[in-house]
Amino acid sequence: MTASALIRREHADGVVELCLNRAPVNALSADFLMDLAATVDDLAGDDSTRAIVLTSDFKVFSAGLDLKEAQGFDLGAQHDIVEGLNEGFLSLYACPKPVIVAVNGAAIAGGLFFVLASDLRLASPAARFGLAEVRVGADFPVGPLEIARATLTADAARNLMLTGLPIDAQRAHALGIIDELVEPDALRERALHRAADLAGLPPGTFASVKSQLRGDVIDTMRSAMDAGGNAPEDGWFTAETVPAMKRMIGG
Repeated sequence: MTASALIRREHADGVVELCLNRAPVNALSADFLMDLAATVDDLAGDDSTRAIVLTSDFKVFSAGLDLKEAQGFDLGAQHDIVEGLNEGFLSLYACPKPVIVAVNGAAIAGGLFFVLASDLRLASPAARFGLAEVRVGADFPVGPLEIARATLTADAARNLMLTGLPIDAQRAHALGIIDELVEPDALRERALHRAADLAGLPPGTFASVKSQLRGDVIDTMRSAMDAGGNAPEDGWFTAETVPAMKRMIGG
């Protein structure tokens, strides 16, 4: 991963935009996710940062893992990506600052957790959302699993996690996954506007209320990670995983 995989842009009112920039589809890697965790943690401790906005300049917001690359993961690489998924998305979910996401394209599999871990979620009508893990023969690391359980309704979780099929933005809005649908040319500015509004809230109170809302889930995630959840003994993949990945990408 290069330093440009996350582009930081400063805005008025203490709003910091983090633009996902791992071309071409913001595929997830261990380095990308650990850099995300470190960056968000730094912003969380910076008193001048009052809100964070996640954006992407690509047509795809995030496609999740690079399935072609993932087929070659040995045990160490599986542990690395599981740790990245757990730590990266825990950092977003637990961030004491407001986190707003502006989704301009598909957010699939691991890529959907940028959305689910955020506090306010905006999307263009053309965006698509899905959790394809069951179709690629992989279950959910503890971090993403607990975020999904906490943020999806039972029906949304059943639909997304057990079928692995994507849904459109209108359906995601109806299920409460997305808060606002905004036309593409206005999406980023609308997200920045909403961020500026949240940045004006009393920061200590916002952090306290967010902790009240999410603290139990965060504790569960951290406890499971401390107990070995970042490095499952037999790895993340099973005998079904690589064949399923090959079928998924037609390889």
